This record gives sequence, C-alpha cells and structure tokens, in this order.
Amino acid sequence: MAAELDFSPPEIPEPTFMENVLRYGLFFGAIFQLICVLAIILPVSKSHKTDSDSFEPKNSEPVKKPKAAAPQISKKPKKETKKKR
Repeated sequence: MAAELDFSPPEIPEPTFMENVLRYGLFFGAIFQLICVLAIILPVSKSHKTDSDSFEPKNSEPVKKPKAAAPQISKKPKKETKKKR
C-alpha cells in the first residue's frame, strides 16, 4: 500500500504571456486602489497658506452673471388652426 502513494509534485504548466499580463495588471490595479484610498483617508499638508475666508462667500448676495442677450420672442400668439378630420 505504501508503494501506491505518489508524493511527486503535480505538473503545473508554465503560465502563458496573457496570464502573466493579467497577473501583473491585477497587482498594479490593487496597488493603485490602495494608493487612492490612502490619499482619501490621510490628510495632505499644504505647503502654501490658504485664507480661511476663501472657502466662505465674501458677499452675502450671490454673484449674478450677466445673461447673454436672448433673442426676442414675438409676443403675438400664433393662430391655432383646427385639425381637419
């Protein structure tokens, strides 16, 4: 019975080029995601000073942008024609 046991390592085929590309692409994607999550979680110190007022509006009134000249719409209502059946 001891002679029947085969303890040799199984035969594993060499990975193909596409399997290697997929493997390294997945590693790269995982590292990129970790960097993105850490960038959101960890605060980044800013080298230049920012004014605390820059985040708040300086005027109490909202800034109104001048509108472009809209084409004049004729004020005469169009005549409604009855549908002929």
